[in-house]
Amino acid sequence: MADVYQVSYQQVYQWVRKYLQQGEEGLIDRRGRSLETKPSLTDTERLQLRIKELERRNEYLEAENGLIKKLKAIERRRGRPN
Repeated sequence: MADVYQVSYQQVYQWVRKYLQQGEEGLIDRRGRSLETKPSLTDTERLQLRIKELERRNEYLEAENGLIKKLKAIERRRGRPN
């Protein structure tokens, strides 16, 4: 099969392994898609996604807050009013 599809033996092995574990569903190409597009998320997976989303949001807000503090410090040094 590797010769027929012009891929490596390892690739064919991975396809066979996925097929045996997950059936045809395992062979669907999901590259570029997040876990959110998975057909049926468990409650645990859904909560893990929410945690990651909130962690990213928290990082963004912390960075934004840090930039505002630095800007205010620079303005104070230059003698500008807040």
